[in-house]
Amino acid sequence: MKLDILAFGAHPDDVELGCGATIAKEISLGKKVGIVDLTRGELGTRGSAEIRDKEAAASAEILGVSVRENLRFADGFFVNDKQHQLEVIKMIRKYRPEEVLCNAIDDRHIDHGRGSKLVSDACFLSGLIKIETSLNGEGQEAWRPKHVYHYIQWKNLEPDFVVDVSGFMGKKVKAIQAYASQFFDPNSEEPQTPISSKNFIDSVDYRAQDLGRLIGVGHAEGFTSERILGVSELDKLV
Repeated sequence: MKLDILAFGAHPDDVELGCGATIAKEISLGKKVGIVDLTRGELGTRGSAEIRDKEAAASAEILGVSVRENLRFADGFFVNDKQHQLEVIKMIRKYRPEEVLCNAIDDRHIDHGRGSKLVSDACFLSGLIKIETSLNGEGQEAWRPKHVYHYIQWKNLEPDFVVDVSGFMGKKVKAIQAYASQFFDPNSEEPQTPISSKNFIDSVDYRAQDLGRLIGVGHAEGFTSERILGVSELDKLV
């Protein structure tokens, strides 16, 4: 299956929080989108890996993605080395996306920045024909995505561009709420975490509103880019 967009997240829920509305919008425009989670989030304070597996599947259905896979790297301990790069390369070559979305380049959680660099490096290496990989016993052809963009997570990084996602925040919030074990629940007896507060879940909307304000729309999601972005016509800008 060839995808238009492949989104990577260090943990299940990273993609939904960082760019869930953008994914929902792109799917509505006819794009084929997939998600690859690097870990099962097994070190998370609340819930369990098994619960996160079910939540991730439910969230994927809400967003309408074509496929979701999990590489089962070690949460908190995966590294950016050859072994892990090759596993990511296999996913890139399997789905041959034009665009890759991945974790924030710098963030509170150490897995986010590390996952960001791992995926970015793998996107480059995936285009080298002398790196040989196989999947299910079949050799894979080299493939390099045209663009690699990084969504914004806990830290308020300065975006290089924002996407108008007005009308798609409802689906994003529903996809996030599929992770019921992780986020605000006044009746939960689980330990409190930085993302389990009402303030955090509210911030998902008010951050998008603030980014939208900057370009004169209702809501927007921000991204950083590793390369200079160009436009074909000035009137294509929002």
